[in-house]
Amino acid sequence: MSDSDPSFNLSCPFPIEDYPQVIMAHGGGGKLTHDLIQKMFLSAFGNSIANQQLDGAVFEAPGQTLVMSTDSHVISPLFFPGGDIGSLAVYGTTNDVAMCGARPLYLSIAFILEEGFSMKSLWKITQSIKAAADHTGVKIVTGDTKVVDRGKGDGIYINTTGFGHRETSLDISPKSIREGDAVIISGDIGRHGIAVMASREGLEFATDLISDCGPLSPIVENLLASDINIHCMRDLTRGGLATAILEICDQSSIEVILEEKNIPITGAVQGACEILGLDPHYVANEGCFAAFLPTDQVEKALEVIRAFSQGKKAAVIGRVESAGQSGLSMLTKIGTHRIVTMLSGEQLPRIC
Repeated sequence: MSDSDPSFNLSCPFPIEDYPQVIMAHGGGGKLTHDLIQKMFLSAFGNSIANQQLDGAVFEAPGQTLVMSTDSHVISPLFFPGGDIGSLAVYGTTNDVAMCGARPLYLSIAFILEEGFSMKSLWKITQSIKAAADHTGVKIVTGDTKVVDRGKGDGIYINTTGFGHRETSLDISPKSIREGDAVIISGDIGRHGIAVMASREGLEFATDLISDCGPLSPIVENLLASDINIHCMRDLTRGGLATAILEICDQSSIEVILEEKNIPITGAVQGACEILGLDPHYVANEGCFAAFLPTDQVEKALEVIRAFSQGKKAAVIGRVESAGQSGLSMLTKIGTHRIVTMLSGEQLPRIC
């Protein structure tokens, strides 16, 4: 498309004069990512499905509701405690499908390989993908492979697209959230981001840090089978817990209050964050999600989640205080309230 094409729109709503070039923060899941999606991509591609801004696209097909989600994985290092780029690619996409209330069924997978990449490493990643797909119960049904010149990539990038079938009649989305809803979390936060960062930088701590990278679909399926009236779910990936809740607040015009003392964080993650000057509430996870639901179903939901090994630390962490305005605050451990805002970028780039 050229400037002479009458369909070409010269007026870009994204502040290009402020950011004439892409910077790392544009991919960090924070405010700059949010602005890029809202003002650049949705401005160009927006439609009734994309504008819902869920973890996946929910659309109707003859006699059924389908969910589709896509994700690209550029993590560094490729292998980290608790996983690798292969398992991450599978779980990252299938978890997004699950957050829409669907059962993941099929995956496509595309590899961008750099010339000179180790075949041994590629085989290990391939086997990790297979194991994660088998664990999740999805079939890899199509894909693509491209190779770029030596020095023009970073070993390997992986794109996955997932398809799933939603059987529940619940409308699991931010617009379903109601005033008074409880906010629960499925496990402790920050382990993935800190484990990846420690591996990348060669840092050693007294306690081993293992990523929480894993499948969420079995937990979600059991919640739905138990007739839990889930209003909204979101997995806490780029930008962590704080960013995910802020996005939901913005999309649903609700005010949420979180209670810091109830948010599960391991001592190892808390200690690492204090040493490194990081806020664990913004650190990424890859096997943890938050859910909004009626308060009278909280105990039943927690019982279901805690039946899974990764859900032992599930907890109630907050509530929807009011509807009609967007905002997120936190009741701190010392009893004061602080306003939670979205970071410009991410504290730890390339962790997914």
